[in-house]
Amino acid sequence: MGFETQDVERKTVAILRILGQSSEPVGARVISHKLRRHGIELTERAVRYHLKLMDERGFTESVGRDGRLITQLGLEELESALVSDKVGFVASKIELLAYQTEFHLHKRQGKVPVNISFFPERQLKKAIEVMKAVFQAGICVSELIAIGRHGERLGGMIVPQGKIGLATVCSIMINGALLKAGVPMDSKFGGILQIKNNKPLRFVELIQYSGSSLDPSEIYITSRMTSVGQVVREGQGRILANFREIPAMCQPVAEKVIAGLKKAHLGGVLVMGEVSKSVCGVPVEVNKVGMILTGGLNPVAAAVESGIEVENRAMTAIMEYEDLIRFSDL
Repeated sequence: MGFETQDVERKTVAILRILGQSSEPVGARVISHKLRRHGIELTERAVRYHLKLMDERGFTESVGRDGRLITQLGLEELESALVSDKVGFVASKIELLAYQTEFHLHKRQGKVPVNISFFPERQLKKAIEVMKAVFQAGICVSELIAIGRHGERLGGMIVPQGKIGLATVCSIMINGALLKAGVPMDSKFGGILQIKNNKPLRFVELIQYSGSSLDPSEIYITSRMTSVGQVVREGQGRILANFREIPAMCQPVAEKVIAGLKKAHLGGVLVMGEVSKSVCGVPVEVNKVGMILTGGLNPVAAAVESGIEVENRAMTAIMEYEDLIRFSDL
C-alpha cells in the first residue's frame, strides 16, 4: 500500500469513527472541525471529496442537506481497517466513553455508557427468561436497560431487520463517575473471574486493555469461556469482570461516589481492595487500590451459554439515563 493510499485510508477511518459516534447525520463542516481535534487537517471541501468516495464504496449515505450517516458496511469497515492503529484502541475507547459520561448523582440524570447487543426476534422470550435470573442476582452493572426494535436507533446504532437491540449499562460508568469527581482511574484488564461460594476467588484469564484491539468481553463471550448461569444456580463458576486501580488517597471520595451510584441503581463494584495489596491474585501498584468491576455483558453471556445467538457491540455508545427502564419492567 503506497503512502498516498494509506493516508486516504487513515482519513476515511477517522471520518467513519466520527460518523459512528453520532446517531444523527453529520455535515462536512462539523466533520472538519472534529478531525482537527485528532490532528487531521481537512477543509470542508476536502471532507466532501472523501465523503463522495465513501458514498461510492457504500460506507456512508447522504441524508440531503443534513449530512451523512454511516452504513452497516461502513461499521464493518471501521471494525476491520488499519489493525496497527487499533493496538490500544480499547484503552482509548474506555477513556473516551468515561469522558463522555455525564451523570449527575443528585439529579439522577445525564449520559451513561452502554453496551449494545442484538438478539434474533424469535429468541427474545427465551433470552429474557435466561437474563432475568442474572439481573436478579446482581451479576451486572445495573438492572437498567433499553430495548430497540427493527429500524429503531439504540445508542446511535440502527437495529437490523429481524433483530431486537438490548442496551446494558457498561462498567465504564464507574470510570466516568469517578473522573467527574476528580478521581483518576487506571483501567488495566478485562478478565474472567472465578466465583466460589458466591464470592470472588481469583482471575483465571486476563487481557490487557492497552495491548488489545478487541474488547475482552466480546472475546470471552464468543469463545464460550463464561459460566454465568452456573454462578446464578450454584454460586460458583466464571463471570466477566474488569480490573481497575485508583490512587489510595482518592479512596474515600471513590467510596462516596460508588455509594451514590448504587442509590441510582448503578453499581458494578464487586471488590475494593486495600492499599498496595493484590486483589483476587492480581498485583496492585504501590499507593494504589485495586478494584474489581462486574462486566456489564454478564446477562448477555448467560444467554449465549444457553444457545442463543447474540451479536455484541461492547462499550459502544452513551444514552440518557432517563431513557433506561428496569429489566423487570419487561
